[in-house]
Amino acid sequence: MSAAARQPTVADVVGTTLAALGVEVVFGLMGSGNLVATNALVAGGARAVTARHEGGAVAMADGYGRTTGRLAVASVHQGPGLTNAITALGEAAKARTPLLVLAGDTPAAALRSNFRIDQHDLVTSVGAIAERVYDAGSAAADAERALRRALVERRPVVLNLAVDLQAQPARHGQPAPGSPASSVPAASRLVAPAVPLPHPAPAAVAAAADLLARAERPVILAGRGAVLSDAGDPLEALGEHAGALLATSAMAHGLFAGRPCALGIAGGFATPLAAELLPQADVVLAVGAGLNGWTTRHGALLADDVRVIRVDVEAGALDAHVDPAVAVLGDAAATARALLAALRERAPAVTGWRTPERASEIAARRWRDEGWEDRDAEGSIDPRTLTVALDDALPAERTVVVDSGHLTGWPSMYLGVPDARSFVFVNAFQAVGLGLGAAIGAAVGAPERLTVAAVGDGGLFLALPELDTAARLGLRLLIVVYDDAAYGAEVHHFAPGGHDVALARFPDADLAAIARAAGMAAATVRRPSDLDALTDWLADGAAGPLLLDAKVDPTVCADWLAEAFRGG
Repeated sequence: MSAAARQPTVADVVGTTLAALGVEVVFGLMGSGNLVATNALVAGGARAVTARHEGGAVAMADGYGRTTGRLAVASVHQGPGLTNAITALGEAAKARTPLLVLAGDTPAAALRSNFRIDQHDLVTSVGAIAERVYDAGSAAADAERALRRALVERRPVVLNLAVDLQAQPARHGQPAPGSPASSVPAASRLVAPAVPLPHPAPAAVAAAADLLARAERPVILAGRGAVLSDAGDPLEALGEHAGALLATSAMAHGLFAGRPCALGIAGGFATPLAAELLPQADVVLAVGAGLNGWTTRHGALLADDVRVIRVDVEAGALDAHVDPAVAVLGDAAATARALLAALRERAPAVTGWRTPERASEIAARRWRDEGWEDRDAEGSIDPRTLTVALDDALPAERTVVVDSGHLTGWPSMYLGVPDARSFVFVNAFQAVGLGLGAAIGAAVGAPERLTVAAVGDGGLFLALPELDTAARLGLRLLIVVYDDAAYGAEVHHFAPGGHDVALARFPDADLAAIARAAGMAAATVRRPSDLDALTDWLADGAAGPLLLDAKVDPTVCADWLAEAFRGG
């Protein structure tokens, strides 16, 4: 029986409703618990991107959402399909990515089913929201509610779909499979967030403006919340009026790209100049930034007497890690505009730290300008030399996706990006192995830009199935493997203390050969001249993915590593 001839079901209603609401892409791996709903979503106009592992599918949706700013959707089977996706779901939850996961679920009465787990509690345990379809009559409303919650609450939502309920006939009045968007009332179509976020209270804005007006050396430090709010321009305008320098957390890298008074990333990846200037600030305006140990170097980048203004949409985040002098509950962009208006009422614009000399110093002291001693070890390349060479060779319009591990700092510190949507820092959960999937999603979302996946050899081995996905899709994707034949973070952390790290080391593997077997171009890099393979690939139009297995010098230890382990 054809799909058009059979009786529409609840699963059809869910997929059709989501397509009508504007879902554009669904990443997934098909099973009996999610196939019908996913097919209906695709019949309604969404593009399907099939992964090789459920964790890869959710990581792809996460990367797509971070890069495009649009709702990301993934689809997985019940039970093990969902458990396979949990690590990537935890990353997306901690990064506050609006993401909807369709997950099959076991029938309530199937107490002995092999698939049975408590999916609700599993989902909430990693910080995501658990939703469900309740009955055949509410299927469309349940799907729409789950989608809206993901957008409004800026968190992943898992919509659990019991397989017995999915199979029930659709109720009269529910959208039919393949229905165009016009079948759903215009007011119900949700392509972008339509719910206003919290506007700051006037009293809180006034207190913050009073503090900024008295500041002599202010700094604006923006985090992931500022990216989600698209607050870069209003924060720059506020910084210009207040004479403030700008900085970001690692999650917001690129938000102030090209601004003359932007110090770059604060925390363990901070340049020596940023590490020198940030502790001199007398007022720090932290906007959508957690101010955790990573961002403040466990407090070393904040002076003891600094006055901190916290801005966040969550009340519980306003006193996290650092107690504020002023707390402002409000959307980042709306608060920045309100602060600028209040500051203009109090005082004219000031130069503050924004002198031509300071701007010149910032421009001249990027990480690549600080210099390093290239070890020039036989048969390997210094990771800093590698990354600067990549920065010079790659087009400026790029998306950089960074996996977790010892390699994390090199691309974050030495690869420039044009804006915050072009930098995907897959480290909110500090889980190795999610970078390749996120990069595939980013490449799907922004095909006009070259996507660069920076991963370690350990992370790549955890994500090997998705090499097939990247090759199958023919993406404009450069995969750079910082290959030290080890879990380098553990080696560098524990070896100096006399611990045996043999179990964290592995025989050298020919990752280029593995990539070729998956259907993509590949090369091994041991010296700068080996990057000719990259130059040739770019000259040929970068058609289809390229993997560079860069055999990096395993003796080079990242300076930020000690800070990373202090936080646990």
